[in-house]
Amino acid sequence: MEVDVQVRTHAQGGEVPFSGDAGDGAALEEFSWTSVILPFLFPALGGLLFGYDIGATSGASISLQSAELSGTTWFNLSSIQLGLVASGSLYGALGGSILAYRIADFLGRRIELVTAAALYISGALVTGFAPDFVVLIIGRLLYGIGIGLAMHGAPLYIAETSPSQIRGTLISLKELFIVLGILIGYLVGSLEIDVVGGWRYMFGFGAPLAVIMAIGMWNLPPSPRWLLLRAVQGNGSVEDNKKKAIQALRSLRGHSRSDRVIADEIDDTLVSIKAAYAEQESEGNIWKIFEGASLKAFIIGGGLVLFQQITGQPSVLYYATSILQTAGFAAASDAARVSILIGLFKLLMTGVAVFKVDDLGRRPLLIGGIGGIAVSLFLLAAYYKILNGFPFVAVGALLLYVGSYQVSFGPISWLMVSEIFPLRTRGRGISLAVLTNFGSNALVTFAFSPLQEFLGPANIFLLFGAISLLSLVFVILNVPETKGLTLEEIESKLLK
Repeated sequence: MEVDVQVRTHAQGGEVPFSGDAGDGAALEEFSWTSVILPFLFPALGGLLFGYDIGATSGASISLQSAELSGTTWFNLSSIQLGLVASGSLYGALGGSILAYRIADFLGRRIELVTAAALYISGALVTGFAPDFVVLIIGRLLYGIGIGLAMHGAPLYIAETSPSQIRGTLISLKELFIVLGILIGYLVGSLEIDVVGGWRYMFGFGAPLAVIMAIGMWNLPPSPRWLLLRAVQGNGSVEDNKKKAIQALRSLRGHSRSDRVIADEIDDTLVSIKAAYAEQESEGNIWKIFEGASLKAFIIGGGLVLFQQITGQPSVLYYATSILQTAGFAAASDAARVSILIGLFKLLMTGVAVFKVDDLGRRPLLIGGIGGIAVSLFLLAAYYKILNGFPFVAVGALLLYVGSYQVSFGPISWLMVSEIFPLRTRGRGISLAVLTNFGSNALVTFAFSPLQEFLGPANIFLLFGAISLLSLVFVILNVPETKGLTLEEIESKLLK
């Protein structure tokens, strides 16, 4: 099946058929859907493996602490140790994000994702075969570095290689793969929760999935835009890299377009990259992100990804099975099965957000969703204080939390981050937003277990509920509506 669609948008630097920047003009593009699937699927597996870690950790944290089922002599973990198990991969992801900022342009998107897959494999195997707690944490850190590289490289590869008319949809669908990974993690946890040493299988199952990702990425071509960027940076012959870029784009699009059309696209993109690279060289150091319109954009984007985490999202997901056990589902297997229900609901609500955000707008979904998050957190607090005879209150509150999160903070925070930064500081701004996200995610996940022990579950959910109310005020006062605006209009109308 081939499509023949023309998409016309406003851009500053002429037409850039596959440049990956939303808002760029797009020429007539014909493509085969069969040629689109694999360049999306294999990078998206990097997101799926991130989600899988979230879901698997929920069940593994129960299995690992069981005297009967852990299969170890070091099962009696302190709250600090449990926090390290849950957040170890996130600290690795934080380091991986910093590493990606330094080496991504050198490695290229394809090799960055192959490296991420190799780290996923090694991290899953080291964790699964860990003989003691220290080795377990080393494995969690290795897996986390893979997360950091994958979550940087995957959206870039998808954006730079997908046809312009479906680029936004494919990038949004990556969020669905993360959620699908969470669901698979819950499912594997449910199947292995009553097995001696089940946590080893839960963590280790990521390895075969990562092998598929590694083989797939190895057989995909490099990003044509990255090849041109390397030439502009002086790391290769312009003519040689143009030829490689033409071959890569032909491989990505199949034989649906003529060599002349592909060559013209490469020429147009090369002109655009030269202009953008010249602008970046003249924009000064990283502190430019904290000036003028860029500062306003960072307050909006950074604030969203910060509140996304400190309203308790990592804790609710990573500790879903534990929360359900405390709520009355005493058997670990019962709690794990209810976690699968939560994962299915999360997948459904993510689909609703992906396909309705351009109809309803960003602000209404954010405001309504955050309001639902606040209600759910206060319900969880009330359950632990006065409603502990009704365990389904906790299940209902978790479902409300998941549904509200997935139509608001989940997909829309990153959509806003990709839209809100001015062109000249977009790369640096997004890098800082990624660091803010993983840093706050790791901190909240690590702190949840000790805080729960110190404050008690009722008070900690009250704390998260109060923070969610603050985030609601932040969105109402600071976050603009960007629906229907080009990137240039956002910069000129909303950030000045």
